[in-house]
Amino acid sequence: MRWYKKLHWQIIIGLVLGLLWGLVSASSGWNEFTSGTIRPFGTIFINLLKLVAVPLVLVSLVVGVSSLNNMSRLTRMGGKTILIYLATTLLAITIGLTVVNVVDPGSSLPESTRVSLMENYSGTGTNTKNTSENSILDFLVRIVPQNFFASASENGNMLQIVFVAILLGLGIISIPAQKSQTLIEVFDSLNEVIIKIVDLIMKLAPIGVFALMASVIVDLAGDDLRDAVTLLKALAWYSLTVVAGLLIHVFVVYSVLFKIFSKMKLSDFFRAIRPAILLGFSTSSSLATLPVTMERVEKHLGVAEEVSSFVLPVGATINMDGTSLYQAVAAVFIAQAIGMDLSLAQQLTIVFTATAASIGAAGVPGAGIIMLVIVLQAVQVPVEGIALILGVDRILDMARTAVNVTGDAAVSVAVAHTEGKLGTLHFDD
Repeated sequence: MRWYKKLHWQIIIGLVLGLLWGLVSASSGWNEFTSGTIRPFGTIFINLLKLVAVPLVLVSLVVGVSSLNNMSRLTRMGGKTILIYLATTLLAITIGLTVVNVVDPGSSLPESTRVSLMENYSGTGTNTKNTSENSILDFLVRIVPQNFFASASENGNMLQIVFVAILLGLGIISIPAQKSQTLIEVFDSLNEVIIKIVDLIMKLAPIGVFALMASVIVDLAGDDLRDAVTLLKALAWYSLTVVAGLLIHVFVVYSVLFKIFSKMKLSDFFRAIRPAILLGFSTSSSLATLPVTMERVEKHLGVAEEVSSFVLPVGATINMDGTSLYQAVAAVFIAQAIGMDLSLAQQLTIVFTATAASIGAAGVPGAGIIMLVIVLQAVQVPVEGIALILGVDRILDMARTAVNVTGDAAVSVAVAHTEGKLGTLHFDD
C-alpha cells in the first residue's frame, strides 16, 4: 500500500491542508466562505462521532462483561486480572491528570485566544449544570437511570448507559449458558457491525480534520495570524504532555508492578515483548496485535497458555491504560484551551468516566476519539473542542496503543507469577 493511502497520513495531510487553507482564508478575506461552506463538513464529522458513541459503549461493554463468563471456573485468576487492570487504569488516569495540571499546556494560549474559543464553543455542551455544586452521592444517583431509552437519547448521560450495559452483561453471565448464548452472539455481531461503522466514519476523518482545522484557524486568526501560531505551540505542548505521561506510566507503574508480583526485570520484559509493542504502535490496534502479543508472551516471556489465553483477550477488551491517560490529558487540555476551569468534582468525574469508557473501548484505530466524546460530555466540555487535537491524534494513538499492548503483557506476567505459571525467558538471537 502506498504511503498516502494510509489513514494516518491522510489525516496529517488533512491537518496541513486545513491549516494552510485557514491561513490563506484569514489573510484573503474568505472567512465567510470557510465558515459557511467548509465548517459544516467538520460539524458532520463530529455529529457522526456523537451518533455512534451510545451504541458503541452499550454493545462493547455488554460483550466485554459477558466474555468474563470464565470467571465461574477461574474466579481467583479472573479476580486478580480485573483488579490489576482496574488499578493500572486508575493510576494511568491519575498520572495523566497530574501531568496535565502541572504542565498546563493550555496556558500557552493567550487570554484573548481562550476568550475567542469560549465564545465560539459556548452553548455547544450538552449540559450546563455545574457538577461542582453536586455532592458525590448526587453524582452516584445520576448514574442510575429511571428510563434507559431516555438516557440513550442524550450523549451527556453516558455514565447511565455504562451502568445499564454492565448490569445487562452481569445478567447475561448469571443465567445458564444455553439460554444466554444466542443473546451473546447477537451482541457479538452488533459489536462487529459497530466497529465497521467506526471504520467507515474514520475514513471521513481527513475531510473532517481539514474542515475543523480550517475553521479553528479562521476563528482564531482573524486579522492577526500570530494567534494561529500560538495554537500550534499549545498543540506541541499538549503532545509532549501526553507522551510524558505515557512514559511515566510505563517506567514507573509497570516497574512497581513487576517488583510486587514478579522478579522479572523491566528491560528483559521489553526485550521479549518488543515486536508486539512495535506492531501495536504501527497498527494503532491492540486487537490486531493480539495474536503477536500472545505468541511473544507465551514463547518468550514464559507465561503459560492457560493464563495468557484468558488474561490477554480480556485485556484487549477492558485494559486501555494509554487510552485512559490520553483521555484525561485531552479533556483537561481542551478545557484549559477554551478557558474552562474544571473543579475537583469534574476531574473526579473524568477518572470515573475514563475508567468506565476504557472498559468499553474497542481495540481499533479511532476508538479513543469516540471514548473522548463520552469523557468531554460527562464534564460539560464542548465536544467541538476535539478539533484542537484531532490533527495530532493519529500519532498519539500509535503511542497510547503501544502502552495498551505493553500493559496487557505486563499484567499477564504478574498474574502468571502469582499462579505459579511463569516459565523462563527466551530471547531472539
